[in-house]
Amino acid sequence: MRKRLSVAGAVLLTVLAAVFVFVQPAHAAAGFSVANGRLYDAGGTEFVMRGVNHAHTWYPQQTSSFANVKALGANAVRVVLATGDRWAKNSAADVSNVISLCKANRLICVLEVHDTTGYGEQSGAITLDRAVDYWLSIAGALNGQEKYVIVNIGNEPYGNQGYATWATDSANAIKRLRAGGLAHTIMVDAPNWGQDWSFTMRDNAATVFNADPAKNTVFSIHMYGVFDTAAEITDYLGRFRSAGLPIVVGEFGFNHSDGNPDEDTILSYSQANRIGWLGWSWSGNGGGVEYLDMATNFDPAQLTSWGQRIFNGANGIKATAREASVYSGTTPTPTTPTPTTPPPTTPPTGGCTASYTIVNQWQGGFQGEVKVTAGSAAITGWTTKWTFAGGQTVSQSWNAALSSSGAAYTARNVDYNGRLGAGASTSFGFIASWNGTNPAPAVTCTAS
Repeated sequence: MRKRLSVAGAVLLTVLAAVFVFVQPAHAAAGFSVANGRLYDAGGTEFVMRGVNHAHTWYPQQTSSFANVKALGANAVRVVLATGDRWAKNSAADVSNVISLCKANRLICVLEVHDTTGYGEQSGAITLDRAVDYWLSIAGALNGQEKYVIVNIGNEPYGNQGYATWATDSANAIKRLRAGGLAHTIMVDAPNWGQDWSFTMRDNAATVFNADPAKNTVFSIHMYGVFDTAAEITDYLGRFRSAGLPIVVGEFGFNHSDGNPDEDTILSYSQANRIGWLGWSWSGNGGGVEYLDMATNFDPAQLTSWGQRIFNGANGIKATAREASVYSGTTPTPTTPTPTTPPPTTPPTGGCTASYTIVNQWQGGFQGEVKVTAGSAAITGWTTKWTFAGGQTVSQSWNAALSSSGAAYTARNVDYNGRLGAGASTSFGFIASWNGTNPAPAVTCTAS
């Protein structure tokens, strides 16, 4: 689906256009990397995007926007760039300046080429191959910035026509970028104006991921009118989680001309499942979708209702964003990259169930995880219980309120992960000691 932006009196066509930080044990990289369906920064810390889109290419003078979104709590910004094919080209020098603004404000830069928007349906849109030409032409501005930059090859690279080649074209684009020396995490947008109503990305994501020699690709779905129910949102995102493939919501709004997206579910499900998101957009919308501005005239003191929702609302940026550890240098609590057991295909009826996994084990200690899955109806809270039989003792935990009485442990949801839709899952983890044997206990779950 489409949205429009206006610049200098001209209406430019575009489209629809937790975070917690966790350490992945024994992991480090030159830049961002992907493991088991999760995104990690160069220090091996899990990074979950909580940020906004900024239309830099149409408003290059609005450089204060980076500081303003950071001051409101964002940890990432998706920056609109242009190749010169549809809009004025952002030079390598300009891109270098954008990256420096992100770094100065301790933001992760997701850089995207917008000229691909709606290819096959939108006049003037370019191919992913042409977008790769642009990225390689500015490689000098990108190389060495892998700790701070994610390369989003092309925004919404197909409209509602001609998208059958999305998988092949995306795979070839990734391979060309790698052959050209780009070692960054690559982000790939869905076709169908980003909304993938045909499930082309969903059903071919594994093939595209495996085509990346670095196995360092993240998928991006844009959620507007196609995603107007909780079931559609949780099913789509949940399938990527079950497949162990990294997914982010690269754009979404609270309203749109093609329908009314369920932003509350986007935010709550993403928070419960550690899925990143970037709302559209900071400011500058036109052509009938001005309501998607988060700030009036780029003024952070004039947040719109959408801006208030994104930054200050439930499961919004202020409540959930965590700065990338490449900036903070802190050492957060260890946890698992992802559950080893996928959510059940058919959810249990009523209440909730829980499963216990030993994620990692070493002499005298181990890392455990419990996954909670709602049954056939939504739940507003959960309590899990188990009793260790091998003398295990928990020393630290996260994503749950944990208490014990001897060997018996009780874990209850915290405020951000108690509400689960039917069949939806969340998880919590812990570090514990063991001596002799480390049998996995049976875990019960009670919903409220």
